[in-house]
Amino acid sequence: MYLGIDVGTQSVKALLYDGQAARVVAVESAPLELLSEADGTREQLAGWWISALGRCLAGLPGRDREAVRAVGISGQHHGFVPLDAGGEVLAPVKLWCDTATTAECDEITAAFGGEQRCIEAVGNAILPGYTASKIRWLRNHRPDDYARLDTILLPHDYVNFYLTGERSMECGDASGTGLLDVRERGWHPGMLAALDAERDLAAALPDLAAPGSVIGRVTPAAASELGLPAGIPVATGGGDNMMAAIGTGAVGPGRATASLGTSGTLFASARQPVVDPGGQLAAFCSSAGDWLPLWCTMNCTVSTELTRDLFGVPLESLDDRVAVVPPGSRGVVTVPFFNGERAPNLPAAKGCVLGLDAGNYHPDNLLRASMESAIYGLRTGLDTLRRLACPVDALRLTGGGAASAVWRQMAADILDLPVAVLHIDEGAALGAALQALWTTEGGDLLALVDEHLREDESRAALPSPGAVAAYTGHYDNYLRHVDAVAQLYG
Repeated sequence: MYLGIDVGTQSVKALLYDGQAARVVAVESAPLELLSEADGTREQLAGWWISALGRCLAGLPGRDREAVRAVGISGQHHGFVPLDAGGEVLAPVKLWCDTATTAECDEITAAFGGEQRCIEAVGNAILPGYTASKIRWLRNHRPDDYARLDTILLPHDYVNFYLTGERSMECGDASGTGLLDVRERGWHPGMLAALDAERDLAAALPDLAAPGSVIGRVTPAAASELGLPAGIPVATGGGDNMMAAIGTGAVGPGRATASLGTSGTLFASARQPVVDPGGQLAAFCSSAGDWLPLWCTMNCTVSTELTRDLFGVPLESLDDRVAVVPPGSRGVVTVPFFNGERAPNLPAAKGCVLGLDAGNYHPDNLLRASMESAIYGLRTGLDTLRRLACPVDALRLTGGGAASAVWRQMAADILDLPVAVLHIDEGAALGAALQALWTTEGGDLLALVDEHLREDESRAALPSPGAVAAYTGHYDNYLRHVDAVAQLYG
């Protein structure tokens, strides 16, 4: 058995994978709270993750837990877990979706010499979602805690630390800090100085572990609390998108994955760094030894969930309601920036529903427009990948939205790509388990994922030529509306 753990925004998930039978044996999840403020604050307590993990593992069969050979951890990107010298967490964890650090982004960027210099030096701009601004925020707003800061960890690193007592990072998740030179796979001294010129923050950053390596072993204390064998290896783990890349097979050229969840992501495997001069596409490393250029929207299924709740539409009725609405939603356009937005970089933006008139003001049109907006946001990312000579031949869809046949077909039509869904669609948690298997067994990762992952042909979607043509115009119309909204909230 191999254990994959995914620390998400809404829940912690634990997945047991039988490596010999190539099947998921059991999955347990436990919900998480979110601390939210009107200023864009989005935080959690690190202790919540550990408590939720304990609840998850308590739900797994004891005999299966005892058979676990290795563990892999996936975690939400960009969160900042500050530890003191004794390993205690100093403050609530600011998450990827926290936009209260916009001023700190501006401070770091100005200290480094401007956004373009940041992109040229490390491959990425300093955006509100990234970890760098959260570290600066701690310095500005909680100076006493900052003075005690000994170690900077990301969410998955903290769970690794809980399991093993080891403080470590790896290049995939670390590239989401804004502090890593993604070309050289090392911390950038100039960016660290821009973050704090009076302190050597390199001393607070852990060593970067190599892909496929063991970062430590489960301690007797953690083993006793979780019911796991003591001493089993813990793989490097990675950010949720890096683990989802493994869990969906996006580890070879031309392979891409899109995730329809709270946030929307589109990422592709690349053999060399892919740096966007405009700074919108994240130039990330993968957790497999190559690169993972990634497009992330902060609002994906958010708009549809809000609209469903507004009209009291059950999830099981959603596809039937929107299937009768034609592409373009009869002129209704949703710009879904309910949480601010990162791509485009509009942290103060608000959600807008536009194009309404007396003839189209109907719940079904609003529902479909909300779904279309999720894919339009990813289409911009796909266009950016192709412009930067990163080919994408086919797409695997994952996340909660992938369960919708309408959303799958919509993705095929708007992106003009064949869309597939896997038989085992557990994304990041499965990727973490497969990484643990790879770490234990060795060999070629691409061959391993092709051996263990199979597509569900019954849920495949191919582009419809008529819909592809129609959506070309609707997408251009959406972009015009985004430009207008940017003028209001830029």
